[in-house]
Amino acid sequence: MAKLTKLESKLAEVLGLAMASQEAVDTVSDMLEDDEQALVAQLKTMREEARETQQRVTEVAGTFDRKKTAIVAAAKETKGEAVEMMETYLEGEDEALDGFEFLTMAEAGEVGHWLVVTAMAKTAGNAQVGALADWALAIQQRHFQQALDASVQLAGAEDPGALED
Repeated sequence: MAKLTKLESKLAEVLGLAMASQEAVDTVSDMLEDDEQALVAQLKTMREEARETQQRVTEVAGTFDRKKTAIVAAAKETKGEAVEMMETYLEGEDEALDGFEFLTMAEAGEVGHWLVVTAMAKTAGNAQVGALADWALAIQQRHFQQALDASVQLAGAEDPGALED
């Protein structure tokens, strides 16, 4: 398999995180109770945008000389690691608050990764990756804020004196 540059490797990471994000959103959606269904539309949009991010990153990966297969393979490794982390964090949990707390951490991680890609693309003079990063970063920052806001909203509805199950 072709060796990846640092920029290509970071592109693979954000691709893998976009893939994992779709699974995370599905998992959190399944954790919502009937009275929390207002969050479904938000999660659906997040999933659609993660899918679009995956498609856009895959297209850009195809512009690297014979590296697309290696980038996608590395992305699948990142996805596996992220999904494993989610499964570990949410093991035994079934409340939406726990799911949104995980999404908050995951989205913050995606913001950080896209900032790294932005800096590397600038240093490399790669305008195409830079434009992709600008587009994705705005979306990830919104996803982070939405996950954080939902976590705070759900936490506010909790009885802080209730015992854990």
